[in-house]
Amino acid sequence: MISFNIPPYIGKEMDYISAAIKNRKICGDGEFTKKCNKWITEKTGTKGTLLTTSCTHALEMAAILADIQPGDEVIMPSYTFVSTANAFVLRGAKIVFVDIRPDTMNIDEKLIEAAITPKTKAIAPVHYAGVGCEMDTIMDIAQRYGLKVIEDTAQGIMSEYKGQALGTFGDFGCLSFHETKNYSMGEGGALLINSSEMIEKAEIIREKGTDRSKFYRGQIDKYTWVDYGSSYLPSELNAAYLYAQLENADMINDSRLSCWNRYYENLSELKDVGKIDIPFVPAYCKHNAHMFYIKAKDIEERSRLISFLKEKGVGSVFHYIPLHSSPAGMKFGRFNGEDVYTTKESERLLRLPMWYGLTLENVDYVCECIKEFYK
Repeated sequence: MISFNIPPYIGKEMDYISAAIKNRKICGDGEFTKKCNKWITEKTGTKGTLLTTSCTHALEMAAILADIQPGDEVIMPSYTFVSTANAFVLRGAKIVFVDIRPDTMNIDEKLIEAAITPKTKAIAPVHYAGVGCEMDTIMDIAQRYGLKVIEDTAQGIMSEYKGQALGTFGDFGCLSFHETKNYSMGEGGALLINSSEMIEKAEIIREKGTDRSKFYRGQIDKYTWVDYGSSYLPSELNAAYLYAQLENADMINDSRLSCWNRYYENLSELKDVGKIDIPFVPAYCKHNAHMFYIKAKDIEERSRLISFLKEKGVGSVFHYIPLHSSPAGMKFGRFNGEDVYTTKESERLLRLPMWYGLTLENVDYVCECIKEFYK
């Protein structure tokens, strides 16, 4: 059986977890948390990084830091995970969904401006499959209308748009280190803070509303409750697991890209004869091989293909159900404009196995099965 996903594991993870235990510091913000924060900051070029318990919590922190208030509106694609919307709904905001581009599955930047109202407070672009949204256009709109930009970069670590790391264009970027991501700590994430002035406030929110981070740095002799906040600090054990992979980030990235490219080469012939569609990556985008997907003709064909691959010992899955058509999406949001591509394209999309350790022989077999199906 070729699994759809296997969490990444390098081999040093247990050594680092043991080291964290021996250091008598397992609750967070120890040696490995600091190393992860430093690595991400240097790799992305952001002003500051805070490891979090999940990308969901990074998004929630970003919503608080962006001062999202009840009645505000936040524009985003409907084709995303529920956390993108929940972070703002929890602040009392209304979600305004707009259609996606069929080529990248990202928010259609040309539709954002028409969705802006006097209540609009922020734009939340989602970099699907680690391929960057059209950030030049999005940032231009945000600047002209005075809007915050919070990038859902859950799938985008190691990816770039025109040479700049995803997650560093807007006010905040939110990364995921869930077990399905390129680098994992089981459950975890990180908040990229792109303004030095916001780092201290973010630290306070993350540390339950206290100034404990300043206390740990020796800037104050005791810490106290200074503002609202919650517990967004991950365990040091999780950070130790993650750091083993960050140390080997290029090796993992190169391995995934090798498999991604093999899929692309093998399946291009089916695309050329009109049987399927395969991912499109703009020339100015550098992606991280987070996923390889194909698009079948329709939902019925996709369902048959999933069953066929399962019989052949291949795990494959569809992805998001558009949020605007869900009960909560209808309750907390609205779709602006026409749903031309969101539902149609989401019903065609099928994700193929992609994980560190997947072999080229595995990829070849998956492709052979898909070709057999389309014969």
